[in-house]
Amino acid sequence: MYTRPRLTSLYSHLRLSLVRLSDPGRKQAYSFKPLSLSKFSSTMALNGEGIISRTAQDAGEDEQLRLSNWENESWKEWPSKAQFEGLEEHRGPVQLKVKGTIPSWAAGSLFRTGPGLDRVEGTSRGTHFIHHWFDGIAHSHRFDIAPSESAEGSATVTYSSRRHADAVVAEIKEKGWQTSLSFAQRADPCIGLFAKVMTIFLPSKANINVTVVPDMPGGDDVKEGDASKGKALYVLTDSATISKLDPKTLEPIGNARQKSLHPDLKGPISCAHTQRDPETGDLFNFNLELSSHPTYRIFRVNAKDGSVDILATFSDKKYPAAYMHSFFMTENYIVFCVQSTQYAWSGLKIPWQRNILDAIKPFDPSIPCTWVVVDRRHGKGVVAEFSTPAGFFFHSANAFEEVVTDESGNKHTEINMDAISYNNTDILHMFYYDILLDRDGATKKTMLDKKFYKTTANRLSRYRFRIPSEPQSAKEKASAVAEEVLSIPSPHVGELPTIHPKHAGKPYRYVYTVANRGLYLFADSIAKTDTHTQGALIWSGPKGHSPGEAIFVPRPGGTEEDDGVLLSVVLDGTLEKSYLLCLDARTMEEAGRAEADFAIPLSLHGAHQAKGHL
Repeated sequence: MYTRPRLTSLYSHLRLSLVRLSDPGRKQAYSFKPLSLSKFSSTMALNGEGIISRTAQDAGEDEQLRLSNWENESWKEWPSKAQFEGLEEHRGPVQLKVKGTIPSWAAGSLFRTGPGLDRVEGTSRGTHFIHHWFDGIAHSHRFDIAPSESAEGSATVTYSSRRHADAVVAEIKEKGWQTSLSFAQRADPCIGLFAKVMTIFLPSKANINVTVVPDMPGGDDVKEGDASKGKALYVLTDSATISKLDPKTLEPIGNARQKSLHPDLKGPISCAHTQRDPETGDLFNFNLELSSHPTYRIFRVNAKDGSVDILATFSDKKYPAAYMHSFFMTENYIVFCVQSTQYAWSGLKIPWQRNILDAIKPFDPSIPCTWVVVDRRHGKGVVAEFSTPAGFFFHSANAFEEVVTDESGNKHTEINMDAISYNNTDILHMFYYDILLDRDGATKKTMLDKKFYKTTANRLSRYRFRIPSEPQSAKEKASAVAEEVLSIPSPHVGELPTIHPKHAGKPYRYVYTVANRGLYLFADSIAKTDTHTQGALIWSGPKGHSPGEAIFVPRPGGTEEDDGVLLSVVLDGTLEKSYLLCLDARTMEEAGRAEADFAIPLSLHGAHQAKGHL
């Protein structure tokens, strides 16, 4: 439901337009004409606070409103710096104040990880400033949700957090600059090539801060003599280095390379977002070996014993080394997209630039994305190849198979791949701290003057491809294309997509994202998007309340896809304090929250583990 704004807010949202009055006998005059009531009501609904219901028919109007909000510089009135600057550890546990009801069946641990500190003080060369948000010093978080002692009471919540890139910070303090691989930190020009090549991929110097994987198959349990005993917590990024943490204290235990899982996984590049079979627990990822002829290996880590199977290996000029943050899984296939984010010099420019972003070639709209379909059940390797227009996505949302019957009565399998898509790669350049914090007018210079506010608009896209009944010829591989059959624009959908975990790789209806209405640079709301109707139900807090990724926790025994709650860490930018928000995933209404007396960093991704599982 929509919460009516105060009268003062009513006038602040009115848009007045100048109407020129022409009169041949006198000078031109101007009068003010307010927008129509119907237009005003729609504007107020989307920009307002509360639960906002929008239909597919509203999409075009809401897209335009998002652009208008950007052009009117609404983001200047949205306080947010507390989630980027002056961030502290809270090794706790710290008891949070619960308001409302967080259901006891959501008990367990919510782990989150992401960037933390935006600078390192006291180095040998003064303060070391980090350029890009993705390179903030790794900082992980644990929210422990304990069930209520009474049937009607709320769960209680404690919080703790810890930085875990201690070796990176120590080296920066000693040398005054970062030697390890980063996403976008520009290197000191005085650093020689030998230092670049020899130190960039060292696991001990890695700043791992993107995704968290509890109980990763193939990972060793925490041994006697470590910080604690039991199963470990793993943190990943887009390199082949894996960071191992103690799940109780979040203390770093050590880093390792994928090569420790299997000797063929010797490349330095991988994917932050693994895929996990919801039934078996098997984990899937890829490894990229850099050379003049880059080699991709798609692999599976078996949950039952930690063994590794290489499902497919391919090395061809049509599959150049490229930056990829996620991929797709259906019931029978791994679907892998080599996107339009190709590395220069076959990836060998990465050690030269010392970062990912500056090693990526400029976007070329004439170069399509190339896709590979890999059998994950029967050892058949690559079973199909196709292409789609040039573009980019950080995050796959889901993928699934459908069996269809053609006019001749023959059955075919079609695969559907859903992702949060962009028309080019401008979004990669949006997350510099200068832009996020509007230092020296950087936000306007980039987002408005360069039109990034238009080019960074995302959409939920679905590509559909029919698996060929016979092996493809070389000509068929080159000409095969997938069709885009669904496109839901922002702000009816946003970033950091999550779904009901039991629907991973299967048909589904709802996707939850953090959306942008143009009121803030990144996330100003949480959207529940219906892929069947293309409508959206949007949660919007008061001005300055910035939500993070919404993790879906299913209700035990629930049968409906949206029967559960969403857990999102929200910053109140005005008070500079954060809270763990619990929403009913069906209605998007607030069930409860757990409030902290301090700001918690805006993290990237997380995972919920039921009580007793870690």
